[in-house]
Amino acid sequence: MDLESTELKTAKSPQKEEVKQFSVFMENKVGRLHDIVKMFSQHQVHVVALSILDTADAAIVRLVVDDPDKARAIFQEHALAFTEVTLVVVELSSSAADLKAVLTALLQAECNIHSAYSLLTRPRGKAALALHVEDRECAASVLSANQFKLLTQRDISR
Repeated sequence: MDLESTELKTAKSPQKEEVKQFSVFMENKVGRLHDIVKMFSQHQVHVVALSILDTADAAIVRLVVDDPDKARAIFQEHALAFTEVTLVVVELSSSAADLKAVLTALLQAECNIHSAYSLLTRPRGKAALALHVEDRECAASVLSANQFKLLTQRDISR
């Protein structure tokens, strides 16, 4: 491997570690979520976090999966409308005080939370909270400075 290939690989590595959230826009119809999960399972993609915003005409399903590249390809192949954002995922102990401490740290840094939900899987047997925040770098810095472990895509993948 030459130096240029090594530099390109190194430059791309941090992005591969970011946890991605997909927001999928679909008609509010019985079985649509099942259809997506079934498509994923046929390609060995697993949902590790899920949130649904329901409206009268449509639903927005927010998903975190163990293989974002495959999920993106599945959405594109099936012409499903989706958006993608990067999340901050923070590991929590089983104590409710951890949640309060995370929220306090973000409040003190004036970091706005757009959405939050827990992961379905528990990395290392601990709870984890997925956060879509206004300023991801600020949130990550503040949480790290407060001794919270931030999880990467590798941490949450099977």
